Amino acid sequence: MAAHQEKKLAEERKHQNMQNDTRASQGQWGRAWEVDWFSLASILFLLMFAPLIVYYFIMSCDQYQCSLTDPLLDLLTGKKHLSDIWNRTPTLTYRAAGIYSLWVTFQVVLYMSIPDFCHQFLPGYVGGVQEGAVTPAGVVNKYEINGLQAWIITHVLWFANASCFHFFPPTIIFDNWIPLLWCANILGYAVSTFAMIKGYFFPTNAKDCKFTGNFFYDYMMGIEFNPRIGKWFDFKLFFNGRPGIVAWTLINLSFAAKQQELYGEVTNSMILVNVLQGIYVLDFFWNEAWYLKTIDICHDHFGWYLGWGDCVWLPYLYTLQGLYLVYHPVQLCTAHAVGVLMLGLLGYSIFRMTNHQKDLFRRTNGNCRIWGKKPEYIECSYVSVDGTKHYSKLMTSGFWGWARHFNYTGDLMGSLAYCLACGFEHILPYFYIVYMTILLTHRCIRDEHRCCSKYGKDWKHYTAAVPYRLLPGIF
Repeated sequence: MAAHQEKKLAEERKHQNMQNDTRASQGQWGRAWEVDWFSLASILFLLMFAPLIVYYFIMSCDQYQCSLTDPLLDLLTGKKHLSDIWNRTPTLTYRAAGIYSLWVTFQVVLYMSIPDFCHQFLPGYVGGVQEGAVTPAGVVNKYEINGLQAWIITHVLWFANASCFHFFPPTIIFDNWIPLLWCANILGYAVSTFAMIKGYFFPTNAKDCKFTGNFFYDYMMGIEFNPRIGKWFDFKLFFNGRPGIVAWTLINLSFAAKQQELYGEVTNSMILVNVLQGIYVLDFFWNEAWYLKTIDICHDHFGWYLGWGDCVWLPYLYTLQGLYLVYHPVQLCTAHAVGVLMLGLLGYSIFRMTNHQKDLFRRTNGNCRIWGKKPEYIECSYVSVDGTKHYSKLMTSGFWGWARHFNYTGDLMGSLAYCLACGFEHILPYFYIVYMTILLTHRCIRDEHRCCSKYGKDWKHYTAAVPYRLLPGIF
């Protein structure tokens, strides 16, 4: 009897330990289980003020020639009231609603209905059905990678219309920019709300859900890890990659067309912004399969942060340089233009080569050559929610021996180039580099906190081997 009781207690302890291990292992992914006061305050601040920040930037260009200080001075001195600014703001129109509805529907059709064919004739491009990373519940989702194809089809039709059909003017996006902002907000809030309801009542995978009991945190950071409708419509991949990023280059083209219409020319600064940001967008779609292994897909749950952010924040604030140049056309001297171009290309090259080294290392399980020699690495292990032990290798050579996030360093160099193309008269176009510095630094810290929880003492060995985050010898 005593032996039986002892055995039962041992089994209960084992079950409790497994539950604790499960909770700990899930904590390695994505958002938190519990919300501290600072996190909650940050969430409430963003929920209340992020939409206002976007509106303020766009309104300042529409009404104040892109000055960020003049609206505040008018309000503080009593020269204008909030109602005066709001009454001058274009409202939602049926035309904008129709344009936006057609745009999103078109991108859904391209995403869902046309299997990728680009990988069949583009050497080196990886498209078609690909597997993502293992989720906390041990699931490996499959994705239809066809973003490059969607981008090509969209832009072929755009240029065909501009040169031949003339169904709509190429300035259509700029001409409806603020009414389209209201449409984007409606979609962003609608999809975020739907994702939360879905997480509670009909999740794709209940084991990949997280609940804190705090409505605001769950709404913003998301409940479901990979919300899906049917087999292929994945919310995270669609809204991260389409419609916002496909639109990015179209938005810049529309701004360039407006500059041509207003001033009779497209300045070299506008061309630089279009080219450098176009390279970034094309790189994203060329490496969309690789994107499945990034923090957005692998670790973030889908909530307002991604849903609204991809619909509103990305297309409206990532394109501020082009918008600014419509109101303030800048013709750079040759030396300035060449310097911006070289900085942008160098930043992109570092970003791409760094990511390529990591991808090559992962694909070959370390059986490759980085800078002419076999890569060095730290062996790590972790446990997934189903109790399975997994093993990883963290590279400590090549660019990854210089800094733990050297790809972000290249990304920041490119971001700075976009801003420098706009000259130095206003601070508005420099919002992007400030934001990206904060975002990527926060990502460094957040990713390393997750890795420390995930890998434990192995992570300490790694950070000892690679002591810097972004800038070798500095940070």
